[in-house]
Amino acid sequence: MNLDKAVLAFAGVVILTGLTLGWLVSPYWYLLPAFAGLNMIQAAFTGFCPAAMVFKKLGIAPGHAFR
Repeated sequence: MNLDKAVLAFAGVVILTGLTLGWLVSPYWYLLPAFAGLNMIQAAFTGFCPAAMVFKKLGIAPGHAFR
């Protein structure tokens, strides 16, 4: 798995977790997928992604989008 796939998989898990918790626990959990979506938009324009930095430090091989 390369860095790009790891970041996309992590974003998907965060979004699905937030939606599930929002449905089952409290509507305030809907803020989590909103934050993830805003972070994805920000990363598309700036190239800065905190999750990519963490995964890179964990030793995941670089991909094409995040280096």
